[in-house]
Amino acid sequence: MFVLIIIALMLGGVGTGYLLRRCNTRPVGRIITILIWLLLFLLGTEVGGNPDIINGLGTLGVEALLITLFAVLGSSLAAWGLWNYICRKGGNEKS
Repeated sequence: MFVLIIIALMLGGVGTGYLLRRCNTRPVGRIITILIWLLLFLLGTEVGGNPDIINGLGTLGVEALLITLFAVLGSSLAAWGLWNYICRKGGNEKS
C-alpha cells in the first residue's frame, strides 16, 4: 500500500508539472535544494542518535569504502570497454 502512495505522489507531481509547464518555476529548484539539505541534516541527526550505527561505524566505514572502490572500478572498466567497442566499431566503417 505504501508503494502505491509513493507512485500516486509521483504521478501527482508529474501532472502538476505538466499543468504548470508554462509558468515560471525557477524558485522551485531553490526550494527543492533547501529541502534536500534539510533532509540530509535530519538524516545525519538520526544516524548520530543511533548507538548501533555509531558503535559499528568502523566496520561500516570499511565496508562502504570497499563497496565504493569496487563500484568505481567496475564502472570505469565498463566505460573503458564500451569506449573501445564504440571506437573500434566506428573506426572500421569507410565513408
